[in-house]
Amino acid sequence: MTGLVLKLGPKERVLVNGAVIENGDRRSRLAILTPNANILRLRDAIRPGEANTPVRRVCYIAQLVLSGDVPEDQAGLQLLRGIEQLSQALVDTDSRSILTEATDAVRSGDFYRALKRLRGLLPREERLLASAPAPSRPS
Repeated sequence: MTGLVLKLGPKERVLVNGAVIENGDRRSRLAILTPNANILRLRDAIRPGEANTPVRRVCYIAQLVLSGDVPEDQAGLQLLRGIEQLSQALVDTDSRSILTEATDAVRSGDFYRALKRLRGLLPREERLLASAPAPSRPS
């Protein structure tokens, strides 16, 4: 069997091709056999007001494709631009590797894989932002 396997906790919600699906009272597994289905775990979703950092904004664009709110061709260019901007700031080997994989995923139309890879940068971004000096206030 090929495709994506979702393991859902009790009452967990997932968006599949624009429809919100809620799991029952027990853990379950769903096999998504349709290629290129748009799937987004709602517990992992970034809300519009939470897209307030560079990595979160790029993740949010990928998420909009998966939710069906933005056409792939429209978001693809924005994602590639966002990834390019991130690559100018995140220059370590691990980040570069993740960004390269995300770029390849976008180019092949695999927005789920692109989002998954980009989400891997969120903890790194959080650490970098936490260690950054506070901006000085004008006198």
